[in-house]
Amino acid sequence: MRYAIYLSVRNKAKRFPGKVLKIVKGKTITEHLIDRLKLSTKVSQIVLCTSTNPDDDILVDIAKKNRIDYFRGSEDDKLDRYLSAASKFSTDFIIVVDGDDVFCDPELIDMCVSEFEQTGADYIIVKDAPLGATPFCIKREALEKVCKTKMQTNTEVWGGLFTERKEFKKSFVVPKKNLQRPEIRLTLDYKQDFELIEKIFNALYQENRPITLEAIVDLVTGNPELLEINKDAQLLYEEHLRESQKEK
Repeated sequence: MRYAIYLSVRNKAKRFPGKVLKIVKGKTITEHLIDRLKLSTKVSQIVLCTSTNPDDDILVDIAKKNRIDYFRGSEDDKLDRYLSAASKFSTDFIIVVDGDDVFCDPELIDMCVSEFEQTGADYIIVKDAPLGATPFCIKREALEKVCKTKMQTNTEVWGGLFTERKEFKKSFVVPKKNLQRPEIRLTLDYKQDFELIEKIFNALYQENRPITLEAIVDLVTGNPELLEINKDAQLLYEEHLRESQKEK
């Protein structure tokens, strides 16, 4: 059984252009995320999954610089991109990490792999963790079934294609009690999200010492004003999704 982390990232953001290339503490957001993913104790392969668009050449350069694999596929159909990558790398269980989620927690990745080893689930998610700290995990066979039957060619939002199908075995993991803070938004969609991320790095970052999710939760718990920085971002994102659905 072959596991791999697929870092799903593109350089095409309209709401906050260039967000995954923003520099914090001398590295791009994408490089900081790669550093975190390398801390997984259960998954050694990381594949940067991007598109064939020339705008994404710089992301391939980052993958090469950081000595991880990469794959280039569909611009808009993420699921097709993942399946094509799985075919190339013979991946059986895919841990998808979004490029916006610079604080994705490697311990939660390992928990998801352990859950898969115990249950063989087709689709695994993390419940109640801070937004942006979690992976989404798919068994390759389930991904193949979805790609054969789906009507969408744009799969920016794809979770429902798995959760709404009864034939798939679904499972979830829950973080430690003190990390069950879904109201904390750590993903990167808007400028105000980046402002919070910068403040977290400025407060906690030490070279060669990863910022733990626990340290982040402790920081914002002790400094609740930090959560005011991007408190409106989730509403903005939900409005964006509604408008996107109208256009389809």
